[in-house]
This record gives sequence, structure tokens and C-alpha cells, in this order.
Amino acid sequence: MASISLLRLSPIPTPKTLSKSHPFSSFNPPLTPFLKFPPKTRLSQKSTVTRMSYNPTPAIDRLVSAVSYTLPFFNSLQYGRFLFTKYPSLALLVDPLIPLLSLYRSIPYASFVAFFALYLGVVRNPSFSQYVRFNAMQAVTLDVLLVVPLLLTRILSPGRAGLGFKLMVWGHNALFLFSCFCFVYGLASSVLGKTPYLPFIAEAAGRQMMSGCVNEELSAKHNDLL
Repeated sequence: MASISLLRLSPIPTPKTLSKSHPFSSFNPPLTPFLKFPPKTRLSQKSTVTRMSYNPTPAIDRLVSAVSYTLPFFNSLQYGRFLFTKYPSLALLVDPLIPLLSLYRSIPYASFVAFFALYLGVVRNPSFSQYVRFNAMQAVTLDVLLVVPLLLTRILSPGRAGLGFKLMVWGHNALFLFSCFCFVYGLASSVLGKTPYLPFIAEAAGRQMMSGCVNEELSAKHNDLL
């Protein structure tokens, strides 16, 4: 009897009292998802994102980017002489470009002038957009790579017969087809306002662009300090 009276007077709550007085006894998690937006808010946000992502490339940027890819293509035509000799019908595709090509070759040192004009006037010119500068950098990188096989041919001098001559013919044909693919792909992408990523070229061009941007930032900070 004494123990029963002590239990009645003790401050320890009974299970019924605990379920009513416990602060978390009435907690019920919401059934709706967390941060659920109403339908009107979601539609307005989607339309805003769509308007912000729609940013067409200007026409002048497309034009400069498309013209940039003509430099490596003109310089790669010398690698297609074996294909033109074997398949004369293939030369008909180049006939519309003969007047422009004749004008290009009539200018003394046209290749060097066009190369430095494209590199210094476009790639290193911050007034142009990153889109134009990247496409010009790809064209410049491709043009530099096309000079290497020509130098190797002059150094090794494979002759006009034998295995060395066959390897040279296969290499020139592959280079010409690769340059044609890069020219058509780069030209079509530039006209459509898309960024072309040339195989084996885009990564090297991207590294050069990154180093150029870093140098521009360093020079700008240096000028600010002065």
C-alpha cells in the first residue's frame, strides 16, 4: 500500500500523460514534397530559362568563323594532287573555287600574311567574341599541323617510286580528306551558329585559348597596377 501511494505521488509521468505532454507526440510530417512550387510558378520559371538560353550567334561572328576555315583548306589542296590525278571527276568539286584560289596565290606570301592576320587580328583580338576566336584558333592550329608533313617530305625525300613513295601518297591522301572534312564541318557549323569541335584539333586550340586568356588577364592587371 505504501508503494502504491509513492507511485501516485512520484513526478514520473505515466504512458498516457507522456503521450499528451511530450513535445514530439503530435508531430506529423507533411505529405506534400519539400519546396513544391505551384504550377504557375513552375511555368513562369521554365519560360524565363528558355528565353535566357536562346541567344543566337550574330551574323558577323558566323561569317568570320566560316572564312577562317578557308585558310587551312586552301593550303591543303596541294595534298590532293594524287587524288585529282587518279580521279579527275573529283577535281570538278574544286572548280568553283579556282578563281578565288588563283587570287589567293597571286598575292606574294599570301599564306604567311593570312596566317598572321588570322592569328593576330582575330585570335588575339579581345574585341571579337570567344566563339569567333575559338574557331579562328582551330583554323590556325590545323594550318600549322598541315605544314609538318610537307617539311617531313622535303627532309626525307621519298622519291618517285618504292615503299616510301607509296607511304607519302597514302599520307597525302589522308591529310587531304581530313582537311576537306574539317572544312565542310567547320563551315556548316559556323553558318548554323554552332561550335565545331574538330578531332585532334579542338583540344589543342582550347589549351591555347586558355593560356591566351590567362596572359590577357595578367597583362590587364599589370596595366591597372601601373
